[in-house]
Amino acid sequence: MFIDYITLMLINMVAGLFLLAHYVFRGLDSPNQKQWVPGFGMTGGVALATGLHMVWTWAVPGSFNIAFGETTVLFGILFITTAFALAKGWELLTIAIYAFFAGITAIVIGIRIINLGLTQQPLLSGVGFVLTGLGGVFAAPTLYLKTNRAWRSLGAAVLVVAALIWAFTGYLAYWNHLETFQKWVPLPMR
Repeated sequence: MFIDYITLMLINMVAGLFLLAHYVFRGLDSPNQKQWVPGFGMTGGVALATGLHMVWTWAVPGSFNIAFGETTVLFGILFITTAFALAKGWELLTIAIYAFFAGITAIVIGIRIINLGLTQQPLLSGVGFVLTGLGGVFAAPTLYLKTNRAWRSLGAAVLVVAALIWAFTGYLAYWNHLETFQKWVPLPMR
C-alpha cells in the first residue's frame, strides 16, 4: 500500500479556489490588497510542498502523480507568487500569463482523465480540472476587465463550481481513505 495525500491536496485547492473566487468577486479592485496575502500564501505553500513531494517521489500509482502532483505544483507557485506580488504591490499580469499556461495544462489533463476513464469518477474529476483550468486561462482577461462586474461574477461562479466539485471529491476521499488505510502500518513498524 502507498501513502495517498491527494485528499490534502484537494481540500487545500478547495480553500484556494474559494479564496480566489472571493478575490475575483470582491478583492480585485479593493484598495487593501495585502489582506489577501496570508490566504494565498498558505494555500500556495501547502500546494507547492505536497505537489513537489509527489512529483519527486512518485507517491501514488500510475499517472495520478502527473495529473495531481504536477498541477498542484503549478497551482502552488501561482498562489505563492500572487501572495508575494500582493504584499509588494506588484502588478499581477505576468502571474496571469503563467496562469494561462497552467490553466491549459489543467484543461488538457481534465479532458484526458475523461478520455482514459481515470479516477473513480472520471467525468466529475475531468470537469473539475477543466473548470479550474478556465480560472487560469481567463486570469489575464479578468485583470483587464476588472471593472466589469458581470465578467467577475461569472469568473467567481466558475471557480466556486470547481471548488464544490473538488470539495465533494476530497471529502468523499477522506471518508473512504479512513476506512481503507485504517490498518496500514508504516514500513519501519512492520
